[in-house]
Amino acid sequence: MLHQVIDRRLSGKNKSIGNRERFLRRYREQIKDAVRKAVGDRSIRDIEAGTDITLPRRDVSEPTFNHGPGGTREMVHPGNQEYVKGDRIAKPQGGGGSGSGQGASADGSGEDDFVFRISRDEFMNYFFDDLALPRLIRTQLLADAPEWKSRRAGFVSEGNPTSLHVVRSMRVALGRRIAMGGDARLELRKLEEHLRQLEARDAPGTEIAAAQAEIQALRDRLKRVPFLDPFDLRYRNRIREPVPTSKAAMFCLMDVSGSMDEARKDLAKRFFILLYLFLTRHYQQTDVIFIRHHTQAAEVTEDEFFHATESGGTVVSSALTLMYEVIRARYNSSEWNIYGAQASDGDNWQQDSSKCRELLENKLLPMCRYFAYVQVADEDQNLWEEYTRVRDANPHFAMQKIVTPAQIFPVFRDLFKKTPNPA
Repeated sequence: MLHQVIDRRLSGKNKSIGNRERFLRRYREQIKDAVRKAVGDRSIRDIEAGTDITLPRRDVSEPTFNHGPGGTREMVHPGNQEYVKGDRIAKPQGGGGSGSGQGASADGSGEDDFVFRISRDEFMNYFFDDLALPRLIRTQLLADAPEWKSRRAGFVSEGNPTSLHVVRSMRVALGRRIAMGGDARLELRKLEEHLRQLEARDAPGTEIAAAQAEIQALRDRLKRVPFLDPFDLRYRNRIREPVPTSKAAMFCLMDVSGSMDEARKDLAKRFFILLYLFLTRHYQQTDVIFIRHHTQAAEVTEDEFFHATESGGTVVSSALTLMYEVIRARYNSSEWNIYGAQASDGDNWQQDSSKCRELLENKLLPMCRYFAYVQVADEDQNLWEEYTRVRDANPHFAMQKIVTPAQIFPVFRDLFKKTPNPA
């Protein structure tokens, strides 16, 4: 006897994971729009929390059958004290019910919308659904931690019940019955033809009885061939095979100089927190390198990058130089997809800004798949002018300004929107 066990331990009381997943798939676009609206109303520290999603009632309404006008039908009205069977009840005035509800609005949509709560993981999946690292390509196969994918590989005679292929099993069973009964059916047709000849020439009864006995024996033999035998069962077979892995390295460069006041540093940190959440959720094979700089640049840990408070002068080229040295030492551009994200207020020495442009054009951008620069100040500094020249000459270099926290999410989505990957 076959038994099938369904694990519902993740389902809460009176909840169904299957129904919930079907609902999320059906209203995917509406939920994504609601998530984007919800993002603008929360701080970066609350970005990973779940939220209540509100969908218009008209978007989730289901078609129903209603009684059309006319016809004769009997109905039971609870609490009736005025009418008896046979009385005619007049239609309500105004063509509608007399309930206490406020009814529909002028555009036909009700006031009560459908509200449900999505979890933290569901919220982040919808938020990052249409984002990706630009120009990410597959590199060589990792020997230590390859990625695997499952693919169809024909059929096997053993497996679990959920993988049973009914059509293929019936086809094998049919072929087996044809093979096992082919000779018997051929012999049966010959005996039936011989019996007809005996009956046509009035042969003795003993000969006819013998022929009939042989025919019956063959028919019984054919009936003993099983319709479906365990040998006939075929199951879908799947095998795991390694696939080329996309190895990526993201360099996060943040200016912590004295010109970066607390408000600007907070904007830069918020942008990088969002970038860090995006990378860690979507790319397990991604190395994130944190570099802070003032007059000197240093590679730091994640905690130091977001919480250290030192400051000083401004030499932006120090961070770009350190990024170049780290790439040369640890990340071969032929094996890694290299990305850079830089945040600064744009204040820099005039001579150093031109040096930054030369570093980007001659050393870093030829190694990088994509480089994004975010300026957390509205005024155009000399670094912004130099980077504008870099952007005009290099399509994989992007730059945007962020002045208020409300601009972080639109700028982030614009910088990391999905683009067609090269072959």
